[in-house]
Amino acid sequence: MKDFILFLDLIRLKKPIGVMLLFWPCLWGLTLANDFTSNNLQYIIYFVYFFLGSVLMRSAGCIVNDILDRKYDILVERTKQRPIASGKISVKLSLIYVIILCSFAFLILIQFNFTTIFLGLASMPFAFSYPLMKRYTYWPQLFLGFTFNYGLIMAWFSIKPEFSYIPIIFYVGAIFWTLAYDTIYGFQDIKDDEIIGVKSTSIKFKKNPKLLIFICYLVFILMQIISGLLMEFNYYYYIGIVIIAVHLLFYQTKNLDISNPKICLEKFKANNFLGLIIFVNILTNKIYL
Repeated sequence: MKDFILFLDLIRLKKPIGVMLLFWPCLWGLTLANDFTSNNLQYIIYFVYFFLGSVLMRSAGCIVNDILDRKYDILVERTKQRPIASGKISVKLSLIYVIILCSFAFLILIQFNFTTIFLGLASMPFAFSYPLMKRYTYWPQLFLGFTFNYGLIMAWFSIKPEFSYIPIIFYVGAIFWTLAYDTIYGFQDIKDDEIIGVKSTSIKFKKNPKLLIFICYLVFILMQIISGLLMEFNYYYYIGIVIIAVHLLFYQTKNLDISNPKICLEKFKANNFLGLIIFVNILTNKIYL
């Protein structure tokens, strides 16, 4: 039982926010692509596949992150008790867990069409190299945006294996969404990060973070508007966009206090609810289009 609890700590399953932030873009792409007049069973099956894939890949990514960051994590108050950094789980055993999780994820991936399988395999090097970015650039959050929202493209092509600008535009917006919320998240550790020498957008923009976050969220909103126009959604969709804009630009940005880690975590977690709002907004307009 103790080993199982350590495993749950290792893959952060007690903190499902990471899984959901990976899953929401997948669900957005799946919902944008699906024809709800005839294709609902496939949609439900793929919904389950992408959720399970998100759980597995998020779990594997957490382990790889902790292996690569173990010497840094021990120096940070928030992360020093993580299983690998604290020595409770060995690197060798952790790598075995990664192989097992990725094997199950691969079994799910091969249920899709060739294009989706190719896209999934092509994303692997980027997904697992993310933890290294903060050693070399102040923009690891941007790199995370590219990798964390990649499921949106995969989900679209799993339903519609032909090129369209719509998922690309939505994907670009989602990249900026991740850049903003992960910058907020990074302010929890900014003091420790500056001491140990790792980089982040939180550090780079610490003197005027709200401007960056506001611009990123604004781009995200604009990309949703453009996608809605291309999808020919009705005006109900844009009422949803107004709600999303108020949440992002006022609740998350205007009321942000980067000196308070508790508030930063609260604003970060609010993006899970936002993901649900966007999903409902897309789904409603797809069904009643």
